[in-house]
Amino acid sequence: MPHIRASCLSARICYNGSSQSPHAFFSCRSMGGILSMNYKAESLNRLAFPLKFGDRPCRIYGEAHAEYLLLQMTGEHELQSMESEVTAIAQSAHRFLFAAIPVESWNDALSPWKSPAVWGKESFGGNAAGTLRFLAEQAIPTLKKQFALPENIRIILGGYSLAGLFALWASTQTNLFYGVAAASPSVWFPGWMEFEQQHPIQAQRVYLSLGNKEEHTKNTIMAAVGDNVRTLHSRLAERGTDCTLEWNSGGHFKDADLRTARAFRWVMEESR
Repeated sequence: MPHIRASCLSARICYNGSSQSPHAFFSCRSMGGILSMNYKAESLNRLAFPLKFGDRPCRIYGEAHAEYLLLQMTGEHELQSMESEVTAIAQSAHRFLFAAIPVESWNDALSPWKSPAVWGKESFGGNAAGTLRFLAEQAIPTLKKQFALPENIRIILGGYSLAGLFALWASTQTNLFYGVAAASPSVWFPGWMEFEQQHPIQAQRVYLSLGNKEEHTKNTIMAAVGDNVRTLHSRLAERGTDCTLEWNSGGHFKDADLRTARAFRWVMEESR
């Protein structure tokens, strides 16, 4: 599997709060795949810094010394609505640091194994292992160090559609993630349900959602999404996982930002 490397990135950050709050500007560059950073002080009014992994900008919101680290793999189309999503997440009373990490190829970077095209002509490259390796070995350690996050901070991996499936799959590979926020996840993906039965999700809290029109499609593979998400929710509940399944009004492309925000908020709430 290819290893995703960070390169030539710059960042701006400020902490939420009054003008007395600490602020910083830093630049970051890849050195053989390892991130190095240089700090200098700068006054800003809000925390939001763009940085680049590869040639794509990553955005980080929130505050240092957070209770939760939220990670979301994104596509360029989602970055346009990211601020509205973060605003909705911020309705939670919990302190969090949120990183939206874009991928170069949605179908390749987020699919757990190779699969033929399900719609259109673009197949799935099966490079999720490389994406997870990047999160575990580079992104998470760097964010922990840069923002003085506790070593045992609760990490929530989330996303929409194929990024939601990636979050679920990643949690079958490691216990690194406290929670998974999977909004309208692509649980129709060929082989996923059989794989998860043999390699159970390890997260303590799992949020699942689906639009009530999503399973009503002429695409026979994707039409399985409704039955699959119901079955997955039942499995998790039987195993004792703290989980929920929320049904939203509409199809797959309605209110993706707000649906994803609800997913992250739910996982941040204290366990019942």
